[in-house]
Amino acid sequence: MRKQETDIVVVGAGNIGISVAYHVKAMAPTKHVVLLDRGQPLSFTSAQSGENYRNWWPHPVMKRFMDRSIELMEGLAAETDNRIAMTRRGYALATRQANIEAYLGELQECYDETPERGLRFHGEAREPRYEESVTSDQAGAMEGVDIVTHSGLVQRVFPWLDREVRTVIHIRRGGDISGQQLGQIMLERFRELGGARETAEVVNIASNGRFALDLRDGSTITSEVLVNAAGPFVNAIAGMLNLELPIRNVVQQKLAFEDSRGAISRRMPFTIDLDPQFLDWDEEERDLLLQDPRMARFAGEMPGAIHCRPDGGEKGTWIKLGWAFNEEPTEASFEPNFDDSFPEIVLRGAARLHPKLKAYYGRLPRGAVHYGGFYTMTEENWPLIGPMGMDGAFLAGAMSGFGTMAACAAGELCAKWVLGRPLPDHAGALSLQRHDDRALMDDLTDRANKGLL
Repeated sequence: MRKQETDIVVVGAGNIGISVAYHVKAMAPTKHVVLLDRGQPLSFTSAQSGENYRNWWPHPVMKRFMDRSIELMEGLAAETDNRIAMTRRGYALATRQANIEAYLGELQECYDETPERGLRFHGEAREPRYEESVTSDQAGAMEGVDIVTHSGLVQRVFPWLDREVRTVIHIRRGGDISGQQLGQIMLERFRELGGARETAEVVNIASNGRFALDLRDGSTITSEVLVNAAGPFVNAIAGMLNLELPIRNVVQQKLAFEDSRGAISRRMPFTIDLDPQFLDWDEEERDLLLQDPRMARFAGEMPGAIHCRPDGGEKGTWIKLGWAFNEEPTEASFEPNFDDSFPEIVLRGAARLHPKLKAYYGRLPRGAVHYGGFYTMTEENWPLIGPMGMDGAFLAGAMSGFGTMAACAAGELCAKWVLGRPLPDHAGALSLQRHDDRALMDDLTDRANKGLL
């Protein structure tokens, strides 16, 4: 029946919680900080990360936030001889449409119109010359966005794509990292600074000037400050304080397998098919799907944003596929339900953009991994970082599908809220305070693209 006192307790030891705890200790080394989780660090949602990063977002606020997170990750990569395995081939957004005005509006809003950082067009008679990503290294990597509209150039630079692709938008500041190593580095630094980690489950929280966290083993932690970074369980923790957050959980799935047939080029960027599609079924298969109410949706038009990338670096042999088409909210649990049909669904969807993947229809390699987790999200798909609605209580959550890439900036921003340090201009917009800004909320509601991948 142990009782422990601390200055700050952070509930949740995924990448977000670890980052908050680390940045608090880095900014205020004399504060006593406890990082608390019922399981081992990085073992739940963070373990299911797609491990990608990008500064492509449909709003300048989110782009600035992610640029800061990428800057911090680049710093860690430089300090650790790239222990986080950070690559920089960018994101390639492919469409069969020649008219991309809808995408151009968002891009022009978010990227500076300069040769180094802005938009560069590569059409039949437009320059400057397109530069390929010949290496995945950070050093010398380009910024900004290249928009390739010359069909011959598309096929020369991206020969693995469906030949009907008319336009490729190449976001340069993007790639992949090791999310586990990112979290481990911050956790090691947190411990070196004197931070404490506890393995225990919170079952109740009382607040009477200080927060008293009752744990499953009968012990108690009291703290002046509480940070809720519990991932899919942020509302469960908030509920213990009689607070309710505008957050829902949606299960999303991924597929990884060894590309034994060499269908995907190892130099391919993270590639997204922007176009809606009908999956590649024969007539008999489609009829069978239509007879099953649970599966009938897969016989109709499916949304865009299916994505694929090589995994394991230039010498690796695996690929990852993802498609966040599920929209059904569900209660968080430690054993999310996955759909056995997903591997074939995502494979057929990805094969439209990458035709060589058809070789795997009905014959995925042995050892293929079907995995996933909860996307914890707000309606507008922006994070919630800052005060939680009660003195001394803070929140860092709702980072659906982008928690790993946002972790560094989210931890830094939350630590500034906790310690009362100067905040960036966009801090309010990334907190619960944005719901008081009707113009901003109307703008976010009206946007069709919410950056969900």
